[in-house]
This record gives sequence, structure tokens and C-alpha cells, in this order.
Amino acid sequence: MRDSPSLTFSFSLLAFFLVIGCPLVASYDGPLYDYTAYTECKGQPEKALYDGGILKDDEPVSVKGSIGGSASIVFWPAFMLHNLTQGTYYCFSSWVKIQGAESALIKASLKSQDVSYDCIGTVIAKHGCWSFLKGGFVVTSPSIFSILTLQNSDDKQIDIEITSASLQPFTEQQWRINQQHIINTQRKRAVTIHVSDEHGDKLQGAAINIEQVSKDFPFGSAIAKTILGNLPYQNWFAKRFNAAVFENELKWYATEPDQGQVNYTIADNMLEFIRANQIIVRGHNIFWEDPKYTPQWVRDLTGPELQSAVNSRIQSLMNKYKEEFIHWDVSNEMLHFDFYEQRLGPNATLHFYEIAHMSDPLATLFMNEFNVVETCSDVNSTVDTYILRMRELERGGVSMDGIGLEGHFTIPNPPLMRAILDKLATLGLPIWLTEVDISNTLGQEAQAIYLEEVLREGFSHPSVTGIMLWTALHPNGCYQMCLTDNNFQNLPAGDTVDKLLKEWQTGEGQGQTDEHGSYSFYGFLGEYKVNVKYSNRRVNSTFSLCGGDETKHYNIQL
Repeated sequence: MRDSPSLTFSFSLLAFFLVIGCPLVASYDGPLYDYTAYTECKGQPEKALYDGGILKDDEPVSVKGSIGGSASIVFWPAFMLHNLTQGTYYCFSSWVKIQGAESALIKASLKSQDVSYDCIGTVIAKHGCWSFLKGGFVVTSPSIFSILTLQNSDDKQIDIEITSASLQPFTEQQWRINQQHIINTQRKRAVTIHVSDEHGDKLQGAAINIEQVSKDFPFGSAIAKTILGNLPYQNWFAKRFNAAVFENELKWYATEPDQGQVNYTIADNMLEFIRANQIIVRGHNIFWEDPKYTPQWVRDLTGPELQSAVNSRIQSLMNKYKEEFIHWDVSNEMLHFDFYEQRLGPNATLHFYEIAHMSDPLATLFMNEFNVVETCSDVNSTVDTYILRMRELERGGVSMDGIGLEGHFTIPNPPLMRAILDKLATLGLPIWLTEVDISNTLGQEAQAIYLEEVLREGFSHPSVTGIMLWTALHPNGCYQMCLTDNNFQNLPAGDTVDKLLKEWQTGEGQGQTDEHGSYSFYGFLGEYKVNVKYSNRRVNSTFSLCGGDETKHYNIQL
């Protein structure tokens, strides 16, 4: 486990935007986002991010509160904030230390004259050392006066001390520019193609045609058995996505609804579609800790019978599909539910991961959970709770390789989402958004707007390595959010996805080699076809563009 160093820029952001022709601005002199995060408790706090931002000269005050509605009076540290502006992205951080308990979940909240934000960041603080809280918020209406308070989330009467606090504002344009910087540096790379003849003489004026034929970044969606035999659905899906996950078809209740009657036919047929279209696929899931989604016959088992059943389940699934699935969600939503550990003891989850790793050592094993990036109000799945559970499993010998964040949002909070990703990034593991959607309590237009916010945050975070939507199509709709109607006409969310897919690919490019016999461009990572024509000579070639800081050079001979 390591603390993440601040993401530094090796060259002027202004110069970079001028080189690539960023459409947002021709110059930039605003704040650069600081990805620094810490998950270890330290003897001494670090300096405030952004030199404190707008809190630079402010000291916290004490505000009076009560515990659990009782008459007990406590005092919490707080900041009085003036003139917060609508639509501004505020990034908050602070170091926290407590007295009166060994550890406590500390929550930052914000109250203004019009609205309250129950949670804008959390940290599990400890006695005797300093813990780092990172979060943020977006103000939906102007606020003349607000109070930002840090308090414990339970009824313990403890003292909370804070230092090195920071509140840094970003305008919406500044936020987008910082996102675009990461996209340009992490998702793209500079390429120079050199064209020469058989004698090594450089060829000026050679016609170059470049086409990106596949993308390196996995971006996909859930599919269901409804895609089988549905050619329009298959074509629509394969045209857009390079990754998939089965919505329900691998879950235990689907593959063995009655004890001993194991049937993988539907999953096998779905895999044929996956292979035919060269799509990668996640395995979801081996076990689901929520008893509501555990087969009734499994819930009726106890002791050795249950242990035998779970052993058979994991071995059957993993042996049949060895090396087929890039990931496995091993024990789904274990922060919220613990059916198997209640029945089989506290080491049940360790056992699941051990067998899964032995059965398919090349698959990445994930801990998949909801309400980690969606909110910080859920005490079961705060970012520190997630990290502590991962570390606990790793100490037990688990091969834990991936961070799975479901991403079932209502109204997203981008600064909070990014702050949580920053803290998770300190683990040095791949991070996937695994089930992204927006609640159907919102209208379709609002779903599309908020979906774009979430997808831009995910794609522009340097530690996110894949994004999956949870939009499997059924005759009666989707789980929460559909991209199309049943005739595959885009809904607003589908238009958003198509817009971003187009924005995040290089597409076709044409040009000519210069006096040095070279042609240069910035391209998204992935596979490319290149066609070079000079006089009556023509060459077709391919190349792979993978991540790296240096310009990638390719030589083509005519």
C-alpha cells in the first residue's frame, strides 16, 4: 500500500493545449487539480492542498450540536463560508485526529440557507495520528452564507481536531480543462510516422491515411439473454462497445435454480456472440452476499451441506469458463451483506477468493460494491471502509487484484467522486466502474446530463481502467436507464454515449509527409490501420499505440 504522489505536469499546460489545439481555451491560468491522497494514518499531517485554497487564512470555529437527538451537547469544528457560487466545483480536504475513541467515522457536511449536503466527504479517523479526508461538492444555487462541519457519524462523544484544511474552487470550464488534460496525456499519445524508400531516402509528400480500428480503453455495457437471436441488438451493441458483462445469466440462481440442475446453455450462447465480435467480458458474479438473490435451496442448507454446495458452485463455474472472463466479481456487495460469512464463518470470503484464484489464476479478482463513489452517506461503504476490507482480505492471503465500483447514481457529485477515486488509487490496483447508470426517478434528459458527468469523470481519472454501463435491454425496458428504445432508436442517454464514443476515438486522419518524410498526430490508444501512397507505390500496415510519455515512432518503407 502506498500514498499517491501529486500528479505533476512535466510541461506547461498552456503549451500543451496550444500544441494539440484544445477546443476549450487557447490559454489557461487557472488551478491545476491535485490528485494527492493518503490512506495511512500519519504522525504528522501533510501541508494543505492548494495552500489551503480559499481557507488559506481561516481557522476552524466550534459549532454546537447534539448526539443522537439527546441533550448531550458537543462541539464540532466548522468553517464559515461566504458567497459560494452556483455551478462551481469545490474540492475540500483536511487532516483529522480524534480523542475519546480508538477510531470513528468522521463526516463532512455543508449547510446553507437554502440547501443541505448531508455528506461531502468522510474519513475513518484514529486516535493518536492524523487521517486524511478528501471530498467536495457542487453548489446548485448561490449561497451567501454556509457552514462546513466535521462531525462523527455515530453517537460517540469524541473530540475532533482538524488541520491543513483546504477548499479549492474550480469553475465548470476549469474542471473540464483539467479533465481534458488527463485525457490528452493518459488516454492519447503522440505518434510520428516516417516514410522512406528502399534506400532509406525520406519521402516528402507521401499521402497518409490513418484509421483507428479498435480502442485500448474498455468501454461497454451489460447484456442479457435478450440479445440472443436479436440481430439488430447484436449489431447495435458490437458497433459501439468493446466490453460486456452478463446482467444475470451467470448468477447462481440463473445457472442452478434447483440443486444439482446446473445449466450454462444461455451463458454459453452469449459467449458465442462475445467471441464472434472480439469483445472482452467480465464474470459477474460467483456469489452474491445478499440473501434475497441467493437461491432458496442454498438458503435452506446449513453447515457441511452449504460448504459442499459453495465449493461445487465455484469449482464448476471457474473450471468451465477458465480464461474466458477477464474478471470475476467473487463475493458481490460484501460490505452491505454477509450471508455466507454468517453461515460459514468469518473466513468464508477468504476461501472463495483462494479457490477462484487457484481455478483461474489469470483472471483479475474484484471486490464489487455499490455506494462507494455514488455517495458518502452510506456508512457501510465509505471509501475507507472499502479500503479497510480489501486490506483485511489481503492480510488473510487473498489475491485481490481489482476495485469494482458499481456506480448506480442519482445526482452525481463530481468533486466527491474524484476525491474517492484519488483515495482508492493509492492502492495501486485497477479501478473499474462496473455498473454505471442514472436513477429512473429522473427524467430521460436529466439521466443523459448526469450520465455524461459520470462518464467524463471516469474516463478522465488516471487510475480508472475500464467503464461498464448497466443498460441491458429488455422488452419492458432496462434496470434503471436505457440507451435506446426497442427499435434501437437512441434515447437521450444513448445520444450521450454515442457523442462520447466519437469524442474518445481518433477516427480517420489524412495528410502528407513533411520535408523530413514524417507525419505526426495525437491518437487515442488502440490499434490502427495506416495506408501510405507515394507516386504509384502503396503500402498498407497496422500498428498498436499503447500508453507512454514519449512520442511513438513508426517507420514505413515504400
